[in-house]
Amino acid sequence: MSSTPSSPFRGMVLMAGCMLVLPIMDAIAKYMATVEGMSPGQVTFYRFFFQLASVLPVLVALNGLAAFSAKRPWMNLLRGAIHGAASLMFFMAVKYMPLADVFAIYFVEPFILTAMSAIFLKEKVGWRRWLAIAVGFGGAMIVIQPSYEVFGMTALLPVACAFLYALYMFLNRAIGEADTPMTMQTMAGIGGTLFMGGALVIGTAAGDIDFEISLPASSLGLGLVILLGAISGYIHLLVVRAFRMATLSVLAPFQYFEIIAAVALGYLLFDEFPTPSKWLGILIIVASGLFILWREQRRATPARTASDVA
Repeated sequence: MSSTPSSPFRGMVLMAGCMLVLPIMDAIAKYMATVEGMSPGQVTFYRFFFQLASVLPVLVALNGLAAFSAKRPWMNLLRGAIHGAASLMFFMAVKYMPLADVFAIYFVEPFILTAMSAIFLKEKVGWRRWLAIAVGFGGAMIVIQPSYEVFGMTALLPVACAFLYALYMFLNRAIGEADTPMTMQTMAGIGGTLFMGGALVIGTAAGDIDFEISLPASSLGLGLVILLGAISGYIHLLVVRAFRMATLSVLAPFQYFEIIAAVALGYLLFDEFPTPSKWLGILIIVASGLFILWREQRRATPARTASDVA
């Protein structure tokens, strides 16, 4: 059976749709924290718990107990824990900061991942892409600078999230294809739920308000956290499906659709809108990220000269 993507256009449409829907998850997290008064730690726990609860029946129905038979269980559980920590940083950030700001800063993740791949996997990264990484971080600093003046150290939470998510993606590359995506998704859900359960207990014992254990304050809140988990589980499964239809280089630029949705949701739900300087930072980050993706595509082309590899 050929592994060649079968329908690039359908993959692009599916990926674009997924990226426009995913920020709804973060808007729910912000609503639960700012309106319902739920701690970001509790919201993150519900995100993974209801993700697991919503997709597990489907995964077991499709794969049986094989969904749990990971060849590298501890590595997959670690992936889930790291993903849980990244989500916690993100949800803590959106409690205090505008959605668009958090997304803009978070999109330094491709730069961090590229640097990790060069340092630890010895992947070839030429001067052009190192320059794009530096420019991208410069764009992030433009967004962070006024945010830091208003929110303090909280403005660095999206950077911590980006680092952890890059580490999560790095582990995906390092693990390779030892386990199926369904198994990896199941084990990551378990790892994230266990990690956040432990984080809640420790955070509550320490008296940190961002880790208070609580139930939803209303039936709307309960419905929203269930929806939060369902979006997380099923949209990520659809992203896996999209990558079976089209290549990484084709689909990766659609990740930036998340910023579009974040700006729209921030404006419509929370009366937030980026300032001109933050728009400049967003544009620099997006342009730098797209350049790195373009260079990755050039590197992946078999017919290239040594000078092209940069």
